[in-house]
Amino acid sequence: MSPAEINQELRWAASIDDAETITQLLDTGASVNAANKFGKTALMNAVESGSILATSTLLSRGADVNIETVVGCTALTFAAENGEVQITALLLERGAKLEAHTRSGLNALMLASQYDLPEMVDQLLFKGADPDAVEKNGQSPLMIAASRGYTAPAKLLLENGASINLTDKHGKSALIHAADFGENTDMVKLLIKHGAKINAPSSDGATPLIWAAGGGHTKMAKTLITEGANVNAQDKSGLSALMEAVTANSEATVKLLLANGADSDIKNEDGKTAMDIAIKAGNRKMKIQALLKK
Repeated sequence: MSPAEINQELRWAASIDDAETITQLLDTGASVNAANKFGKTALMNAVESGSILATSTLLSRGADVNIETVVGCTALTFAAENGEVQITALLLERGAKLEAHTRSGLNALMLASQYDLPEMVDQLLFKGADPDAVEKNGQSPLMIAASRGYTAPAKLLLENGASINLTDKHGKSALIHAADFGENTDMVKLLIKHGAKINAPSSDGATPLIWAAGGGHTKMAKTLITEGANVNAQDKSGLSALMEAVTANSEATVKLLLANGADSDIKNEDGKTAMDIAIKAGNRKMKIQALLKK
């Protein structure tokens, strides 16, 4: 076989956790760090397929943990993307760079937060990963966890100094991401407990409650109101939580807001009230119109 073919065999052996063949190929001249046209090495293949023995063997033979693919991925980002906690530990022991990121700008800590991997989050933070690093849209690991309702990673991030009121490029905080996701009220309670500003708006002026109402997330809206959210706050276009709930056709959220003091006479920048919005929608919002008339 040619050197290129031997190296290709090495990458294949790594992907199927064949440590014996890996050793034989390296002993006969295979290059441990040889990469394919995409920049993927045998180590990356081993990591991506969860091959612990192959990973250990390659590391013991000098595999470079910080080689990057053509789009900037490393063995560590592959480990994080695939939830490989044990392999992550091996790579960190060998000096894997924490700041390496995928094509979309996500580093290992962000990926671990995105995939609800608290053990990996803990590993990375212990090794010094920055809890406030941001990806290309300005989202931090905490925002990423909050936007998916993953409280375990979020708790670890907060305990390790994550900035609670940091905002992304759209001015959305972790609390707004959690409110917009709408499915985990425990996340909102956790964030508020750690100092999240309950009425701090995004760049368009929408508060967490307005975001929750716009998604028809009644339980989330109730939690925010209980925690002190301003029921009559308006965004930059004059939209209130009540108007957003009407637009979302969420009868339950409209009822909740009205019961907690929402002003149905507030007007948006076009001079429209919640009732005007409901009437414009016609028969689709007849029940909501009835609620607003009471």
